[in-house]
Amino acid sequence: MQWRLATSAATLSSRLTPDVHAWYRERVEHAALRVEQVPFSELDGWAFDPSTRDLIHETGRYFSVGGVRVRQSGTATWCQPILYQPDIAILGILAREFDGVLHFLLQAKAEPGNVNKVQLSPTVQATSSNYTRVHGGGIPLYTEYFTQPGRGRVLVDVLQSEQGSWFLHKSNRNVIVEPHEDVQVSGSHRWLTLGQIHALLLRPDLINMDTRTVLSCLPYPDQASAEDDDPDGAPESIASTLEWKRQARRRVAQRTERIPLREVGGWSQGVSTITHHEGRHFDVVGVRVSARGREVGAWSQPLLAPRGTGVVALVVRQVDGDLQALMRVDVRPGYREGAELGPTVQCHPDNRPSRAVDGRADYLPLVLGTEASVLYEQILSEEGGRFLAARNRYLVVEAKVDDPDPDRFRWIPLRELATLVQRGHTVNVEARTLLLCLRSLR
Repeated sequence: MQWRLATSAATLSSRLTPDVHAWYRERVEHAALRVEQVPFSELDGWAFDPSTRDLIHETGRYFSVGGVRVRQSGTATWCQPILYQPDIAILGILAREFDGVLHFLLQAKAEPGNVNKVQLSPTVQATSSNYTRVHGGGIPLYTEYFTQPGRGRVLVDVLQSEQGSWFLHKSNRNVIVEPHEDVQVSGSHRWLTLGQIHALLLRPDLINMDTRTVLSCLPYPDQASAEDDDPDGAPESIASTLEWKRQARRRVAQRTERIPLREVGGWSQGVSTITHHEGRHFDVVGVRVSARGREVGAWSQPLLAPRGTGVVALVVRQVDGDLQALMRVDVRPGYREGAELGPTVQCHPDNRPSRAVDGRADYLPLVLGTEASVLYEQILSEEGGRFLAARNRYLVVEAKVDDPDPDRFRWIPLRELATLVQRGHTVNVEARTLLLCLRSLR
């Protein structure tokens, strides 16, 4: 498998999709996406629950906007709105070999939160509400390859988290299937090699978050074998890292309680927005959407709109020819286990990052300073189906770090991180993006 992936990564062009950018431009024009911000009262099918004030859909499906109360040792308690989506979504990519090279079927998908309307998403990107047709529209193309057993060889199948500050206990099925039979390709989909996808990661806002997380789950050369969830059965270094993560989580002693939106202090609900009283963090807004090529042609929904562009950075070093990443135990209210392994830096500078208990902004001056050697830098978008213009400045830098706090930071070899990714709910979505970006440079 590693040889097939290496060959695909080294193949920078394909007769199947010789001009990705021409096809992309055609799909942007075809989508005819229109997004209009509207008052909450004009969201069809959505309303604030009279008792909880949670913003919910009339079917009880899709997702809702509620609240959480968070307590951490050594810090004040805070409350915030959060998205709650118990459905496990399918993020599925089909893989197929052409001319001896493995290709991946990506979709040019319009989402209301995308800054550039259309980005390249997995073959299927759908919640169970979508593929069970709660909206009354069509079933997403190719869904059967990920819901019907025996349609192909499963290369990847793992549950992963999304943003721990914006989603409560969100879980997606990241899956790659190599079908047994030929696949008829629609106009919205194209086969691309890993090399073509890696090249697109050098462009802003093209490869969407869901594609990045799925591809980050692929095995890579010299990777340690992923074992079961019992750390005693894992390689010694893996077990040590998992124990370090558990101890860090215990020190923070975070407790998260789901509460009604009406009990969330420090936030105000207006006609069109839910906003922090200091104008920080994010807003919740409502939008009306129309687009061609979707299962339904028009709909409305809430979106979470972050304030400012985030900085997500990974510091790396070479040790005896091995690349190691400086990882951090990232503590956020939305993670199922309270913490996951995150990148060295993960913050929104516009929100005046403080010395958080998990050190998320400790090395911000270092990664943005002149002494760091930048290996990768690009603005990439987060998922446009729930977030409005959510973008992060992703960086991989090589820099000297003197004596990082061993309780919060740890140097981890890339091959070990690849194994940890395949365990699920262990490496956060931002770190998974950076691992894919870093591998695209090798």
